[in-house]
Amino acid sequence: MLIGEEQLVPMHAENAIHLAHLCHHSTNKEKIYIDLGYSHLSDANSQANSASGMAVNDECKLKFLELKAKRNHRFIVFKIDEKIQQVTVEKVGSPEETYDDFTACIPPDECRYAVFDFDFITDENCQKSKIFFIAWSPDTSRVRSKMLYASSKDRFKRELDGIQVELQATDPSEMSIDIIKGRAL
Repeated sequence: MLIGEEQLVPMHAENAIHLAHLCHHSTNKEKIYIDLGYSHLSDANSQANSASGMAVNDECKLKFLELKAKRNHRFIVFKIDEKIQQVTVEKVGSPEETYDDFTACIPPDECRYAVFDFDFITDENCQKSKIFFIAWSPDTSRVRSKMLYASSKDRFKRELDGIQVELQATDPSEMSIDIIKGRAL
Protein backbone atom coordinates (compact mmCIF):
# COMPACT_ATOMS: atom_id res chain seq x y z
CA MET A 1 0.00 0.00 0.00
CA LEU A 2 1.36 3.48 -0.82
CA ILE A 3 0.81 6.50 1.37
CA GLY A 4 2.31 9.63 -0.16
CA GLU A 5 5.70 8.48 -1.39
CA GLU A 6 6.22 5.86 1.31
CA GLN A 7 5.40 2.18 0.85
CA LEU A 8 3.90 0.19 3.69
CA VAL A 9 4.76 -3.49 3.96
CA PRO A 10 3.15 -6.29 6.01
CA MET A 11 4.60 -6.79 9.49
CA HIS A 12 4.13 -8.88 12.63
CA ALA A 13 1.48 -7.75 15.11
CA GLU A 14 3.97 -6.76 17.83
CA ASN A 15 5.84 -4.57 15.34
CA ALA A 16 2.58 -2.93 14.26
CA ILE A 17 1.79 -2.10 17.89
CA HIS A 18 5.31 -0.68 18.33
CA LEU A 19 4.89 1.35 15.13
CA ALA A 20 1.54 2.73 16.30
CA HIS A 21 3.18 3.79 19.58
CA LEU A 22 6.00 5.50 17.67
CA CYS A 23 3.56 7.29 15.36
CA HIS A 24 1.68 8.57 18.37
CA HIS A 25 4.88 10.13 19.78
CA SER A 26 6.37 11.41 16.52
CA THR A 27 6.55 15.02 15.38
CA ASN A 28 6.27 16.49 11.89
CA LYS A 29 10.08 16.45 11.47
CA GLU A 30 10.24 12.70 12.10
CA LYS A 31 9.65 9.89 9.63
CA ILE A 32 8.72 6.30 10.32
CA TYR A 33 10.81 3.63 8.61
CA ILE A 34 10.10 -0.08 8.36
CA ASP A 35 13.18 -2.20 7.71
CA LEU A 36 13.45 -6.00 7.94
CA GLY A 37 10.52 -6.27 10.32
CA TYR A 38 11.79 -3.65 12.79
CA SER A 39 10.00 -0.35 13.21
CA HIS A 40 12.26 2.67 13.38
CA LEU A 41 11.68 6.28 14.31
CA SER A 42 14.37 8.67 13.18
CA ASP A 43 14.78 12.38 12.67
CA ALA A 44 14.90 13.27 8.99
CA ASN A 45 18.30 14.94 9.53
CA SER A 46 19.83 12.07 11.53
CA GLN A 47 21.18 8.69 10.50
CA ALA A 48 21.04 7.26 14.05
CA ASN A 49 18.13 5.02 14.90
CA SER A 50 16.89 6.59 18.13
CA ALA A 51 14.09 4.11 18.89
CA SER A 52 15.79 0.77 18.34
CA GLY A 53 19.50 1.58 18.45
CA MET A 54 22.29 1.09 15.98
CA ALA A 55 22.45 -1.76 13.49
CA VAL A 56 24.57 -4.70 14.67
CA ASN A 57 27.28 -6.13 12.45
CA ASP A 58 26.96 -9.93 12.06
CA GLU A 59 30.54 -10.39 13.30
CA CYS A 60 29.40 -9.16 16.74
CA LYS A 61 26.89 -11.99 17.05
CA LEU A 62 29.31 -14.56 15.63
CA LYS A 63 32.15 -13.66 18.02
CA PHE A 64 29.74 -13.64 20.97
CA LEU A 65 28.47 -17.12 20.07
CA GLU A 66 32.08 -18.32 19.88
CA LEU A 67 32.74 -16.86 23.33
CA LYS A 68 29.58 -18.35 24.82
CA ALA A 69 29.50 -21.80 23.22
CA LYS A 70 33.06 -22.62 22.25
CA ARG A 71 34.87 -20.46 24.82
CA ASN A 72 37.26 -19.32 22.07
CA HIS A 73 37.55 -15.84 23.57
CA ARG A 74 37.95 -14.31 27.04
CA PHE A 75 36.44 -10.96 26.05
CA ILE A 76 35.13 -8.88 23.16
CA VAL A 77 35.20 -5.08 22.94
CA PHE A 78 32.59 -3.49 20.67
CA LYS A 79 32.41 0.05 19.32
CA ILE A 80 29.84 2.03 17.39
CA ASP A 81 31.15 3.03 13.99
CA GLU A 82 29.22 6.22 13.34
CA LYS A 83 30.23 6.33 9.66
CA ILE A 84 28.48 3.05 8.83
CA GLN A 85 25.90 3.28 11.65
CA GLN A 86 26.76 -0.13 13.14
CA VAL A 87 28.06 -1.73 16.28
CA THR A 88 31.28 -3.52 15.28
CA VAL A 89 33.93 -5.73 16.92
CA GLU A 90 36.98 -3.71 17.94
CA LYS A 91 39.06 -6.27 19.86
CA VAL A 92 38.82 -9.95 20.74
CA GLY A 93 40.81 -11.39 23.64
CA SER A 94 42.16 -14.94 23.60
CA PRO A 95 41.12 -17.39 26.37
CA GLU A 96 44.52 -16.96 28.07
CA GLU A 97 44.13 -13.21 28.54
CA THR A 98 43.32 -11.76 31.97
CA TYR A 99 40.92 -9.15 33.28
CA ASP A 100 43.83 -6.69 33.34
CA ASP A 101 44.43 -7.37 29.63
CA PHE A 102 40.75 -6.67 29.04
CA THR A 103 40.66 -3.37 30.96
CA ALA A 104 43.82 -2.23 29.11
CA CYS A 105 41.84 -2.51 25.82
CA ILE A 106 39.11 -0.15 27.00
CA PRO A 107 39.88 3.44 25.93
CA PRO A 108 39.83 5.82 28.92
CA ASP A 109 37.97 8.65 27.13
CA GLU A 110 35.64 6.83 24.71
CA CYS A 111 32.46 4.80 25.20
CA ARG A 112 32.44 1.07 24.45
CA TYR A 113 30.39 -2.06 24.99
CA ALA A 114 32.17 -5.22 26.07
CA VAL A 115 31.53 -8.78 27.15
CA PHE A 116 33.84 -10.63 29.51
CA ASP A 117 33.72 -14.34 30.33
CA PHE A 118 34.60 -14.42 34.04
CA ASP A 119 35.73 -17.75 35.56
CA PHE A 120 35.50 -18.13 39.33
CA ILE A 121 35.21 -20.68 42.12
CA THR A 122 32.15 -20.61 44.37
CA ASP A 123 32.15 -20.93 48.16
CA GLU A 124 31.21 -24.60 47.58
CA ASN A 125 34.47 -25.00 45.59
CA CYS A 126 32.70 -25.33 42.21
CA GLN A 127 34.23 -23.94 39.02
CA LYS A 128 31.76 -21.51 37.38
CA SER A 129 31.67 -18.92 34.65
CA LYS A 130 29.48 -15.86 34.06
CA ILE A 131 29.28 -13.67 30.99
CA PHE A 132 29.31 -9.98 31.86
CA PHE A 133 28.01 -7.23 29.59
CA ILE A 134 29.80 -3.97 30.37
CA ALA A 135 28.57 -0.60 29.13
CA TRP A 136 31.58 1.72 29.46
CA SER A 137 30.63 5.41 29.31
CA PRO A 138 33.37 7.51 30.95
CA ASP A 139 32.53 10.99 32.20
CA THR A 140 35.29 12.35 29.93
CA SER A 141 33.72 11.04 26.69
CA ARG A 142 31.76 13.24 24.29
CA VAL A 143 28.13 13.87 25.25
CA ARG A 144 26.94 12.79 21.77
CA SER A 145 28.82 9.51 22.15
CA LYS A 146 27.31 8.85 25.60
CA MET A 147 23.83 9.48 24.24
CA LEU A 148 24.40 7.23 21.22
CA TYR A 149 25.71 4.33 23.34
CA ALA A 150 22.93 4.74 25.92
CA SER A 151 20.17 4.75 23.29
CA SER A 152 21.61 1.72 21.46
CA LYS A 153 22.46 -0.46 24.47
CA ASP A 154 19.20 -2.37 24.95
CA ARG A 155 18.85 -3.28 21.28
CA PHE A 156 22.48 -4.42 21.15
CA LYS A 157 22.13 -6.50 24.33
CA ARG A 158 19.10 -8.29 22.88
CA GLU A 159 21.31 -9.48 20.01
CA LEU A 160 23.67 -11.14 22.51
CA ASP A 161 21.58 -13.96 23.97
CA GLY A 162 23.29 -15.39 27.04
CA ILE A 163 24.41 -12.32 29.00
CA GLN A 164 24.20 -13.15 32.69
CA VAL A 165 25.31 -9.94 34.43
CA GLU A 166 25.11 -6.33 33.26
CA LEU A 167 27.46 -3.66 34.55
CA GLN A 168 27.44 0.05 33.72
CA ALA A 169 30.63 1.96 34.42
CA THR A 170 31.63 5.60 34.11
CA ASP A 171 34.91 5.23 36.00
CA PRO A 172 37.48 2.37 36.13
CA SER A 173 36.69 1.78 39.82
CA GLU A 174 33.11 0.82 38.83
CA MET A 175 34.40 -2.14 36.83
CA SER A 176 37.27 -3.26 39.05
CA ILE A 177 37.97 -6.98 39.49
CA ASP A 178 36.49 -6.76 43.01
CA ILE A 179 33.20 -5.44 41.59
CA ILE A 180 33.20 -8.25 38.99
CA LYS A 181 33.84 -10.89 41.66
CA GLY A 182 31.12 -9.46 43.90
CA ARG A 183 28.53 -9.44 41.10
CA ALA A 184 29.46 -12.98 39.98
CA LEU A 185 28.73 -14.64 43.34
